[in-house]
Amino acid sequence: MTLPTKITVIGAGSASFGENTLSAIMHSKKLRGSTLALVDRNADSLDIVHRLANRLNVEWDAGFTISAHTHHQDALDGAQFVVSAIEVGPREELWRKDFELTQRHGLRQPYGENGGPGGFAHAARNVQPVLEIARDMEQACPDAWFINFTNPMVRICDLVNRHTKIKAVGLCHQILIGYCFIGMMLGKELGIEIPEGITGMQADIVERDLRAQVVHQTMPLVDVRAAGTNHFTWILSIRDKRSGDDLYPLFRERLASFDPKFEPLTRDVFNAFGLFPVPGDTHLCEYLPWVSDPITKPWDKYNIRLYEWDKRAELRDVDLARLDKIAQGEITVDTLLDKDSEGALEMIENIAGNGNHYHIAANLPNIGQITNLPMGTTVETPVVVDGAGIHPVHVGSLPEPIAELCRRELMVSQLCVDSAVEGSREKALQCLLLDPMITDIAMAKSILDDYLITFKEHLSQYWK
Repeated sequence: MTLPTKITVIGAGSASFGENTLSAIMHSKKLRGSTLALVDRNADSLDIVHRLANRLNVEWDAGFTISAHTHHQDALDGAQFVVSAIEVGPREELWRKDFELTQRHGLRQPYGENGGPGGFAHAARNVQPVLEIARDMEQACPDAWFINFTNPMVRICDLVNRHTKIKAVGLCHQILIGYCFIGMMLGKELGIEIPEGITGMQADIVERDLRAQVVHQTMPLVDVRAAGTNHFTWILSIRDKRSGDDLYPLFRERLASFDPKFEPLTRDVFNAFGLFPVPGDTHLCEYLPWVSDPITKPWDKYNIRLYEWDKRAELRDVDLARLDKIAQGEITVDTLLDKDSEGALEMIENIAGNGNHYHIAANLPNIGQITNLPMGTTVETPVVVDGAGIHPVHVGSLPEPIAELCRRELMVSQLCVDSAVEGSREKALQCLLLDPMITDIAMAKSILDDYLITFKEHLSQYWK
């Protein structure tokens, strides 16, 4: 059965979208004959992905009606799903500035993407463009789902769900790091082949592919239930899908005897709080108060590696060039078969087709799925997807110490969003003062002033 629907993708010119989400959607038999509107401000990147989509449409006999647009307003009418992967750019250059700017004021962030002062700047830059899209959706397609991939995930989803009438879901693959940990620790018991060369869970291209091999073997064998906030979720249970056995005790035992240099921050937090944090050290460090001390330098102790900004920017260009060759017919489209949309396909197919799908992690407003986190805040739990929408799975309460860590991050996130919507410097300062990395009021003021001046082009709401 086919489910013709209209899908609008904003930020479609990215290489990762073209390779993964676009390929998965266009290869779907259920979505055959649908309408696909591709949107990107970068006309050159958009042209590559548009030509790629046209080739896939022919070779896969997908029957799609495809259009390309440089402004989202031209692509929203009648949309049932709006997939957003936008980013105020240049991404790596701005991220590096987010990180380096705070060093001038005596703060060394461990990562600076989604939490810490860098998380404030990153989110604040993205608020206005996302808000503009959602406001236009209220007029053109008010019943459409906004499927978000833009980081910081919690803050962008919170923006759409609290400040507009549009319903938003956030999708992220970070829970797969939890599956990788489990597969590596329990490989012998589960019969999983562990490739050599995995040194940690950081954003490394080669190791990412090695970890994927572990994840693909582990997921059919193990059920993991995790909950919390995005990039800050905690494993509640680990069960063998075949026998139903509780694997958490064995996982604890195996991890305790594993190389102590492997993801040491995650292990310390696990030992201290009793539940295993999912995301790996480089994301976990963004929400904790114990990783930015200038005297003890915990980033050295834990070997928290920075994002490879220059290499990632170069790789993006390489990936787009490769997609261009596929679009031109110089490379077979077979390389795009069986790509994972990171959940977008599952949301679209099952809502449009009245399916019944259990998804291991998605970000939605808290309506009680985590009982001791604030109602209305954006939390990540498993969900069930059907024709009526996306429904969070009730997981109960988190241990209170863990809930308190999450509550602080949720309050920081909401202050960040409200400040960026209102152009409120007062709320922006409060956001930084509540952030676990900030320990000095004068430092918070100077960082905020520097961010607002440095990124004035993108943060005009603060200068009215």
